[in-house]
Amino acid sequence: MATLLLALIYLAFISLGLPDPMLGAAWPAMQQDLGVPVSYAGLIAMVISAGTIVSSLLSDRLTRRWGAGRVTAVSVLVSAASLLGFSLVGSFWPLLALAVPFGLSAGAIDAALNNHVALHYSSRHMNWLHCFWGVGTVISPFLLAQALASQHGWAGGYRTVALIQIGIGVLLVATLPLWRTQLAHTEALRTTARALRLPEILRIRGVKSLLVAFFGYCAVEGTAMLWGASYLALHRGVDPTTAARYASFFLLGITVGRFLAGFVADRLGDRGMIRLGLAVMVVGIAGIWLPVPGNGLALSGLVLLGLGCAPIYPAIIHSTPANFGAHHSQAIIGVQMAAAYTGSIVAPPAFGLLADHVNIALFPAYLALLTALVAVMSERVVRRTAEPVRADGSGDAPGGRDSSLDATRSQGGH
Repeated sequence: MATLLLALIYLAFISLGLPDPMLGAAWPAMQQDLGVPVSYAGLIAMVISAGTIVSSLLSDRLTRRWGAGRVTAVSVLVSAASLLGFSLVGSFWPLLALAVPFGLSAGAIDAALNNHVALHYSSRHMNWLHCFWGVGTVISPFLLAQALASQHGWAGGYRTVALIQIGIGVLLVATLPLWRTQLAHTEALRTTARALRLPEILRIRGVKSLLVAFFGYCAVEGTAMLWGASYLALHRGVDPTTAARYASFFLLGITVGRFLAGFVADRLGDRGMIRLGLAVMVVGIAGIWLPVPGNGLALSGLVLLGLGCAPIYPAIIHSTPANFGAHHSQAIIGVQMAAAYTGSIVAPPAFGLLADHVNIALFPAYLALLTALVAVMSERVVRRTAEPVRADGSGDAPGGRDSSLDATRSQGGH
């Protein structure tokens, strides 16, 4: 039973990754068909991101009431219905309206699945599951390209992905009883403990540092994805085709890195994986930055940056129940997701302004500052969550590892 449920969660992570690159990949064709300015893609992306932030913040209430299995299954079906709607509309404003439920469903899936995996599975599986998210992001642009080549157009690509998600959603609904096999020690918490409000979450010792670290990591990832090719082409003089290929290797580095991280994550632990990832990121940024003849080092640096990024997101998520307790993990992971989306939204445009008004050569320096922020704040989380709670009870956060989590992970994760 546990193995079958794990397979379903892997499938759900693929479903989570499928829609993410669709808008960017399809927009050149969509923009022409819809007859709107190129910049309107930004409006859709902003609405989707706003929805994900809202549903991430509400995830604690939703999951406590309905459970991770139901939230995941319903959210996948809502996402599928939204994508199907994308394929049927013929004008921009209905598309913008459909972005609302799509964004809400994405945030709910992300927070519910990540918390469930953090509670019930080992760090190894957390890395491999996020690797499968990367598999989803690779599949959907391929399906879109096939649809465009076969004259079905971008709508055909959206329709294909929607049908895949409907199939996954129906399978998740049909197998909901499997989720109950892992809820023995969390069911009581889900039904008796009340959901925390945002100010209460922020008062938990170490949470603010955790959110800043997560914001910083996703800011690095988003900035590298958006501006890596432009930096190589405009500042280092790399041929645009080569620059684009190596920029895509950054994402490949994340996917491959998470696969490789799964083999050592249980041995090194979440803290060790974060430190290892940061060290590789520093080496990658140094390769991008150093003004040596030729471009081999800069190109390799971008790939190394992706490999270094790979274990950090899964490790931060996976360590949350151990650092803050299972009773707080869903609330904190929901807020983490909101911080992640905020970092992805804010940091890349901010660097765009910096590149516009100062110089795009600041790209590695910008990444280095954000990486330093992640390193400082993640170490601060370790210190704060290891401190004993004061006599007045302030900073309500447990020190050390929640031993009940280890037992649960050993039952469901292998």
